Amino acid sequence: MHPERKKRAIVLVIILILAGAVVGLVAYALRQNINLFYSPTQIAVGEAPLDSTIRAGGMVKLGSVVRDQKTLEVTFLITDYAHSVQVIYDGILPDLFREGQGIVARGKLTEAGNFMAEEVLAKHDENYMPPEVSDALNVAKKSAQIDRINQSE
Repeated sequence: MHPERKKRAIVLVIILILAGAVVGLVAYALRQNINLFYSPTQIAVGEAPLDSTIRAGGMVKLGSVVRDQKTLEVTFLITDYAHSVQVIYDGILPDLFREGQGIVARGKLTEAGNFMAEEVLAKHDENYMPPEVSDALNVAKKSAQIDRINQSE
């Protein structure tokens, strides 16, 4: 092989190795920061991963908020009207948090089926609904309608 071609081939191989390393590091960094959204139905049927940070959203079920009198721990249910998931949060809830409102929580799902929230986000105003929660509610509503039709037949 001509010495000039050999030099170019070595440079090309080094560039490919460095580019592969950069792509690998970026993919590794993004893997740790991606928080996928799951609805209560997806969590109930087992589509959500355990011990991985995810986002879960839905409506706070009426009468489900229980506050510990000695700590900041709050337990409540989020629902998409098809399934419910128990959320446990230790911290100060946002001012806009209340029963019957849409929320998105970031945290981890435990083997017991509880969602340990690290952060709870409440909606901004009366008309705003997080798009993921709105989509999950629409899917659950359509699924419930299909179930009712199948049961009536």
